[in-house]
Amino acid sequence: MRMVVFGSFVTTKADPNDVDVFLLMADGFDVSTATGETRLLFDHLAAEAHFGASVFWLRRQAAFEGEQAAVEYWQIKRDGQRRGVVEIDLEAS
Repeated sequence: MRMVVFGSFVTTKADPNDVDVFLLMADGFDVSTATGETRLLFDHLAAEAHFGASVFWLRRQAAFEGEQAAVEYWQIKRDGQRRGVVEIDLEAS
């Protein structure tokens, strides 16, 4: 799994007020096996209500133009500028 964190949380704002998370899951990931708070991460509205974070996710095979392209897509802001992101590679640990 790759996790990309962005939003004002990863900026120099004195009082960041939002965190956005993009999860890139393994092709075989089955959301129905997630339980408890983990399950909430895969329901956008529930994650926002419970964790205060906007969480977006997809399986690697669904990444249009490949996995890296999907991660890079989330780095582009509405105005076309690149945003700062923090990527956590959970497979490396």
